[in-house]
Amino acid sequence: MSLQELIDSAAALSADEVVTVAHSRDVVLPNKAGLMALITLDNGHDHTKPNTFGPKGLGSLNAAIDAALARDEIVAIGVTGKPFILAAGADLTGVPKLTDREQALALGRIGHGVMRKLVDGGKPSFGFVNGVALGGGLEVALHATYRTVSVAAGMLSTPEVFLGLLPGWGGNFLLPNLIGADNAVKVIVENALNQNKMLSGPEAVKLGIGDVLLESADFLEQSLLWASKVLTGEITVERPEIDRGEAWDAAVARGKAFADVKVSGAAPAPYRALDLIAAARDNDRDRGFAAEDEALADLIMSEELRSGLYAFDLVNKRAKRPAGAPDKSLARPVNKVGVVGAGLMAGQLALLFARRLEVPVVLTDLDQERVDRGVGYVHGEIDKLLGKGRIRPDKANQLKALVTGSVDKGVFADADFVIEAVFEELQLKKTIFADLEKIIRPDAILATNTSSLSVTEMAADLEHPERVVGFHFFNPVAVLPLLEIIRADRTDDESLATAFAVGKKLKKSCVLVKDAPAFVVNRLLTRFLGEVSAAVDEGTPILEADKALSALGLPMPPFVLLQLVGLPVALHVAETMNRAYPERFAVSENLAKVVAAGKSSFYVWPEGKPVVDPEVEALVTVGDKPSTADELRTRVLTALAEEIKIMLDEGVVAEAQDIDLCLLLGAGWPFHLGGITPYLDRTGVSEKVNGTRFLPKGVASLA
Repeated sequence: MSLQELIDSAAALSADEVVTVAHSRDVVLPNKAGLMALITLDNGHDHTKPNTFGPKGLGSLNAAIDAALARDEIVAIGVTGKPFILAAGADLTGVPKLTDREQALALGRIGHGVMRKLVDGGKPSFGFVNGVALGGGLEVALHATYRTVSVAAGMLSTPEVFLGLLPGWGGNFLLPNLIGADNAVKVIVENALNQNKMLSGPEAVKLGIGDVLLESADFLEQSLLWASKVLTGEITVERPEIDRGEAWDAAVARGKAFADVKVSGAAPAPYRALDLIAAARDNDRDRGFAAEDEALADLIMSEELRSGLYAFDLVNKRAKRPAGAPDKSLARPVNKVGVVGAGLMAGQLALLFARRLEVPVVLTDLDQERVDRGVGYVHGEIDKLLGKGRIRPDKANQLKALVTGSVDKGVFADADFVIEAVFEELQLKKTIFADLEKIIRPDAILATNTSSLSVTEMAADLEHPERVVGFHFFNPVAVLPLLEIIRADRTDDESLATAFAVGKKLKKSCVLVKDAPAFVVNRLLTRFLGEVSAAVDEGTPILEADKALSALGLPMPPFVLLQLVGLPVALHVAETMNRAYPERFAVSENLAKVVAAGKSSFYVWPEGKPVVDPEVEALVTVGDKPSTADELRTRVLTALAEEIKIMLDEGVVAEAQDIDLCLLLGAGWPFHLGGITPYLDRTGVSEKVNGTRFLPKGVASLA
């Protein structure tokens, strides 16, 4: 089948495609270099809807390249994008509609067939990377003979492995042969699995992805000037020789070790990508692209990709339109924020509010020493941002001026939003709120960062309980994007709308949660950790318990997670849940012993590997009924399926998708598993435990 026939066949399946049109115009280059066909990719929308490549968009690009190649007077081809955007890769909305592997195989062949004309067509080509270039957007530039990059360009990456795919239009072959295997492994695998890390324009050029970095104000003009100098011979582009010896093998081995840590072999995409990078050392372009087509087709038809796309859709769509949130027009302005407490969590909150809202933020605590320490922490973090070049000196000074402290809660009198971040003790929080109500305005928001206590009970004795909301962040605050917003029994729509508006300005993904013990993430983590702890108490070795659950590809083993959460915090939440649901949530006596002994972990880490702390081993008492790995996994998944069904029946969140979103963004549930509920559906646990699936067939799954 010809390339055009492949395009026509695929286009018939993409009726809903937002087509990125390849507009071509003739440009007379400076320095009498000749006539360039400049192709501008544009889907007709502003920068909030990036260009993407579906079959019709690739067909448009194919036609524009063919037209340029057919004209003798055209000496070169340039490709750029609409303002701020080159292209954000393939249009993945049609992928779930692919039901046949041949359809998936055709998608790879079309991309390769169209883009390789930029290098095989017989005319020099230039990729002018003016902005966002993700996946296929970056690959179209990689196919060009030369590349310019804007200094303001951000979000340059190959994120496919993050979703369960791999760069399918040349990236696995072109990148290692351009920048070396070591850098290619970093970009394709390590960055993708490291929270989908992006490159800036300067970083991309430093790696060798771009040939020259140009200022953004007149980027296109400077790119055309630079291209003319290349064509006339005034500039010679020199690229370093690639090390094709042992360094290539070492880079691939490092990538596999990294993938093992991140996904524990539970997701095929990074390993397939690494196999292609390994083969790229000796493959020619034809063999490299053919192998990429086959790998792409396999992954497109995999459960992992369906799961990854489901998770991606949740994070990029549902998280931006929180289910049940009141009309945003009801939100009140927030021009000053108060933070009760000056400890580590309070300091993190103060820094976030100051950076995102750019309004005065004042911390209070019991004595001046604590206040000074809290403000000092925030100022120190601002200095770190300045030292890393992430903010300018004037911005650093501005932020420091915004964050102040006091021992007098009277400074909250004109605050619009006051959040407490003190010890998890209900009566303490009630007392603080009662004191604050005498000071703040009746319409000011009272927020609590409680991780498990009842927000309704916290507000029960107040004159204005309607303005109390739960505002639960996850630690570290600057990293984890989830914000659970809890509606207490008497919280009104205006206060809730204000909370959501603030959360959005903080750049958090907000989920509305009913006021139920431990809300969503901590409730499920506590059930999860409780089952693991119970198995250990019964006689399962700690290291064996951790190892048993590695097959799920979770971000960290249970007892490492306990250390991160903090053993006292985990114990406190377990006790809270035990009081609420004693039949399902037990309190591990061994955990209580370890906390009472002042230990911060079950492990010590000689040479970077976990070993059970001998002092902990001497403290704990275990039974003689150890679980096998399969028994423990079944036990944990059964408990999660049961708890999620109960939570949905209780109306803790609107739908199962919100539980998936919470665990993806607040607990690091792996994207390649798609979310906890589709995983439980796919493995049959949902129906075995509850008699029904959480999601309809076909959602996040082939079945």
